[in-house]
Amino acid sequence: MAAPMREDSRLGELNVKEAVPDIQPVIETPRFVLRPLRVSDAGLIAHYTSDRRVAEGTRAIPHPLPPGSAQGFVQRALAPDRAEDVWAIDGSANRLAELLGVVSLTRMEGDQSELGFWVGAGFWNTGFATEAVEALVAANPHKARTLFAEAFQDNPGSARVLTNCGFVYLGDAESWSVARNSRVPTWTYLRKMG
Repeated sequence: MAAPMREDSRLGELNVKEAVPDIQPVIETPRFVLRPLRVSDAGLIAHYTSDRRVAEGTRAIPHPLPPGSAQGFVQRALAPDRAEDVWAIDGSANRLAELLGVVSLTRMEGDQSELGFWVGAGFWNTGFATEAVEALVAANPHKARTLFAEAFQDNPGSARVLTNCGFVYLGDAESWSVARNSRVPTWTYLRKMG
């Protein structure tokens, strides 16, 4: 059973609702809502992330996707002691897919969080990723003073999402990609909040 919802604040065109008690907020945008994952999301997560192009754009998604990986991801996202808050990009209210992708925040030290996101390959170049990141940044549910993010250097689309959402280039680095089984050059970005 879902927790009761109450309207918490209005941020421009974004309607932020907070689940009671102390659960991830549901964030409404013009085309979709960002909501906590559900067990039923595992099938679409597995479908989208089994695409090599999606997996290779992330650090942690393996390719090929082992059986049960999506279910494990959802279980970790729903755990009370989770390290990462994950939101589904849910377009079902506007006759879009129930899950278009995900956006996440991981708490870091000192009022900082790291932002991550992916959308299914069929939804690339639709503005969904930018709209989801903009909404999450505007809501700032972690009350972070600084947000960090990175994009693989061979993925300029993700870099554009970040710069379009006010992130500033910080420098080059490398991150391990499970799908590629190698270190991949990255661009690192930050966004100062407030």
